[in-house]
Amino acid sequence: MPRRDAASLAESRKLAGIRIVTGTTSPFTRYERISVSPASCSIRSEYVIAFYTFKLQYKCNNSTPAWEQRKLGELALTYSGGTPSAGNSAYYGGEIPFIRSAEIDCDSTELSLTVAGLNNSSAKLVDKGMVLYAMYGATSGEVAISKIKGAINQAILAMDASDMAANRFIAYWLRRQKKSITETFLQGGQGNLSGAIIKELGIPQPSLDEQRQIGSFFSNLDDLITLHQRKRLWFAK
Repeated sequence: MPRRDAASLAESRKLAGIRIVTGTTSPFTRYERISVSPASCSIRSEYVIAFYTFKLQYKCNNSTPAWEQRKLGELALTYSGGTPSAGNSAYYGGEIPFIRSAEIDCDSTELSLTVAGLNNSSAKLVDKGMVLYAMYGATSGEVAISKIKGAINQAILAMDASDMAANRFIAYWLRRQKKSITETFLQGGQGNLSGAIIKELGIPQPSLDEQRQIGSFFSNLDDLITLHQRKRLWFAK
C-alpha cells in the first residue's frame, strides 16, 4: 500500500474496517479486517496483515496454515530491458512508447522507439497490466502496474505472473516492502537494485482467489484514499 499522510490513512482505515491490534506477541504492528461472515474460510473470514514486513498470515476457523513462502522469481516471469543508441536518430520517434523508471505509473511517455530501435537494442516489450519495478537511482523500489504497452529500459524489471490478480498482489507486496528492500540493499540510498536481488525475495503465496480478493481490497482502498485527497484539495481552494 503506498504511503499516505497520517490523516487520510487513519480515515481510510476506519472506512475500510481496519483496526490496529495491540498487545500481541508479534513484534510487528498488525492490522485486522474482520468480515461479518466468520464461518467462511475465504479471505473474507479473517486475515491479518503484518505491515512493515507485509508477512501475510491467513487464518480461518479450521486452522488453515499460514501461506507458503516462495521466491518471487518462481512465481512470475521476470526480465529487464535496454536502451537503443542515443546517437542513432532512426531508433527514436516511432510508435512504441519507451517507458523509463520515472514513467512506470504513467499512461504516456516522453520518448518513443521505432521498430528498428527495438530490434537493435536490448529494449523489451511489456504489456498493459504487467508489474514494473524501478531498480535505478532516485526511483529505486517504486512499483506500478503498467498502464500501457511499450518498451522498457535496463532500469526497469518487468514481472508477469500470467494473471492480473497475481500481478496486483505482487505489486502491492513490493510497494509495502520498499523501505525494507532499499534499506537492506541500497546503503545510504546509493547504488542500484538488480533483477537477481528482486527475484530472490521471499513472498507469501496465497491461492489465486485470495490474491484476487486481497488485490481488490487494496485497489479499492487506494481509490478511496485518492478520492478523499482530491476532496480535501478541492475544499482547500
